[in-house]
Amino acid sequence: MKKFWLLLFLSGPLPALAQILDDAGIQQIILKATDKIYNYEFDEADDYIRQVKAKYPQHPVVPVMKAIQLYWQYLPLKENKNATAQYVNYLNQGIALSKKMLDRNENDPEGVFFSLASHGYLAMKNHYDNETMKAVGEAQKAYSYLRKGFKLMDKNPEFYFSTGLYNYYIERYPLDHPVSKPLLLFFQNGDMALGMKQMETAVRRGVFTRTETALYLGHIYLKHESQPARAALFLKPLADKYPQNPIFTLGCAEALVQSGRYRDAQAYIERLRNLPQKFLAMPVKVLEGITEEKMNGNHKLAAENYQNALKMPVDEVFAKEFTAHAYSGLARISAQSGDRNRAKSMYKKVLSMAEYKSTIQEARKFLKS
Repeated sequence: MKKFWLLLFLSGPLPALAQILDDAGIQQIILKATDKIYNYEFDEADDYIRQVKAKYPQHPVVPVMKAIQLYWQYLPLKENKNATAQYVNYLNQGIALSKKMLDRNENDPEGVFFSLASHGYLAMKNHYDNETMKAVGEAQKAYSYLRKGFKLMDKNPEFYFSTGLYNYYIERYPLDHPVSKPLLLFFQNGDMALGMKQMETAVRRGVFTRTETALYLGHIYLKHESQPARAALFLKPLADKYPQNPIFTLGCAEALVQSGRYRDAQAYIERLRNLPQKFLAMPVKVLEGITEEKMNGNHKLAAENYQNALKMPVDEVFAKEFTAHAYSGLARISAQSGDRNRAKSMYKKVLSMAEYKSTIQEARKFLKS
């Protein structure tokens, strides 16, 4: 199976765990470290992580934080073999140190969480490397800890993130991929509406998970719920707080453009142009195309932007949907110029790759007309 829902929600940061949050000083240091990681200030993050390690040298929080740092620092991670090897090594350290906690107490909330996070990050890495069996194996291990987390929400509000995302995706994924239903029969049922409420609770009450929860909620509102204005409510604050983070800025720009706030989006598109990550060039061209098409009415320049975007390399993790956006734009322009055959051809390409519900509905509506 090309995608596996369980991998989608495990790339979150650290929860408010008993030992750590009993230490208010270390809690603040960890918060500062995660803020620096999200904003690509990695040297400063290292300083804070060293302080945590000095006090908790055998705690899984340290290697897991280092893995999170590598994930963001070398985004997309798979393009750097050395960083990937270090990433895997840190996560294995996290698993080993978590096991020591669980050997003493199988329900230790810290051991449960860091086992969940470490296996989840490995599952995500294997998934993006197209190592499906390894990914499923890690996801299965993560699932056992995820279930324990269901019972820890009252004690630890950070688990609203993982529980909410599970409740949403265990129901959403088979709706989008009916072939997966037999594979999910043995998983506990979910509730999409409840899952969304739980994630919003995590944004309000969580300490360490609020940022990742907001990112995932923004993605859900864009991809599945077709509510880009709602997505912007979660993504814009992230882009404003962490201006050097390419994913937060890209998500914000996309949500603003998709919700028709073209002028508001311009500052974020300009920021994307100046960020160093090469994979941003393609989605920037698409966002420029949509702006020219829908705000300025310049279909010629819009089409040029879409066509140029389609010639650029596409990151399959972070920019895949922008290919569908580009073909949708070309289809709309073709339809408005009276070339229905070309519009149909473009929309057929959209349906072969699009994942956003709004994009799929647009293509299907035209092809049925």
